[in-house]
Amino acid sequence: MTGDPGKVAKVTFTAPLDIKSAERTVVVEGKGDPIETGDIVNYAASIYDASTGKLIQSGGYDSAIPPVAVTVGSGADQFFGCATQGSRIVMAVPASEQAAATVWVLDVLGTTPVAAWGDPQKPVAGMPTVKLDADSSPTVTLPKGDMPTEFKKATLKKGDGPVVAAGDTVLVQYHGVSWNTGKVFDESWGKQPLSFTVGTGVVQGFSDAVTGETVGSQVIAVLPPSAAYGEGEITDADLKGQTLVFVVDILAAQPPAAK
Repeated sequence: MTGDPGKVAKVTFTAPLDIKSAERTVVVEGKGDPIETGDIVNYAASIYDASTGKLIQSGGYDSAIPPVAVTVGSGADQFFGCATQGSRIVMAVPASEQAAATVWVLDVLGTTPVAAWGDPQKPVAGMPTVKLDADSSPTVTLPKGDMPTEFKKATLKKGDGPVVAAGDTVLVQYHGVSWNTGKVFDESWGKQPLSFTVGTGVVQGFSDAVTGETVGSQVIAVLPPSAAYGEGEITDADLKGQTLVFVVDILAAQPPAAK
């Protein structure tokens, strides 16, 4: 193996490799802080086909790829472990029903903050207010008066990263409150940040909340049923008929790959 961490690794090995179980080696030990559970790791990767020795794909060297949250027992934990920042790791991955055997070269570039880091913005009248705990997790206070009937959002912190657009893959922390009940119905805090593609996989209002915002920002959005889980008889099971409030911290974004 040649090349420095942070640059594409050139790897040679006698193919095919017979990988019976996952094996991991730190080939360059970085001088940064060790990764801890809950960290969101920025990394670069080169992936090789174990049967041919050819490079399948690489990324994260010249352009960002979505960082990954590392928690004990997760798939990412098996790769990164508690390696120090600046390290280069080699991982031999056996074949599965979904994929052939591969060899991964991972460079630990650093970590992303677990919460929005942007500059605080002036509150918007009529919107719910947000108080942050010591760990940056939010608590929402709903204003008095009628529930909004249209989608609304406001920027609470303005980040300095790229602008999020439809089709981007984003990594966020979120906190969801039902305006109807005043209760928290879901959140990523204390679990893992959510990764999704803007415009798919989530309700429309959630995508609209992050679209046009910058990475590092925190936004609050009010979703009437039409922008959330639909009109109808109010239920707690599927949130139908409920007006929802989301506080979203935008941690990272990656545009779709060019075709």
